Amino acid sequence: MPRRSPHHTAAALVAPLLVVALALGGCVVRPLYADAPGSGTPVATELAKIAIQPARNRVEQVLRNELIFAFTGGEEAPDAQYSLRIFLTRTEASVAVERLSEVPASYIVSLSASFVLSDATTGRTLLTGNSAADASYDFSSQRFANVRALEDAESRAAKTIASDLRIRLAAYFATHR
Repeated sequence: MPRRSPHHTAAALVAPLLVVALALGGCVVRPLYADAPGSGTPVATELAKIAIQPARNRVEQVLRNELIFAFTGGEEAPDAQYSLRIFLTRTEASVAVERLSEVPASYIVSLSASFVLSDATTGRTLLTGNSAADASYDFSSQRFANVRALEDAESRAAKTIASDLRIRLAAYFATHR
């Protein structure tokens, strides 16, 4: 087998690195909420213009409050240009049963949200989607503890959905400006 020169071996190692560097040279990574040069208004400003429809129950209110805080810091959108409607469904199922008493020992709460983002002036639908989250809680012999555990699980699931919706809406505004 012929012996290769050190220059030939170095070139064989550098060539793939050069190809990768050139391929990645076209990639642009920037923070989602950053204002891109020449892009108009920043994503955070667009999120602050979303009016969220009123809640119909406690779980929807938790979700709504989380979104309002994420979009505006806790205030209603003063000059709403967008409207966000959220349709929330809830299911609950036992996931563990105590051996001796055959009483459920823990439950899982599942929330599913469908959302519609529309232009507030024209009513034109801009974005639709779904999000879901699960949260579990332990069941005990104390009634009040069970009520609080259920509410806590619902709140945790609602906050997870709120986080997902915030990211999805931010991604929409980052790509559609």
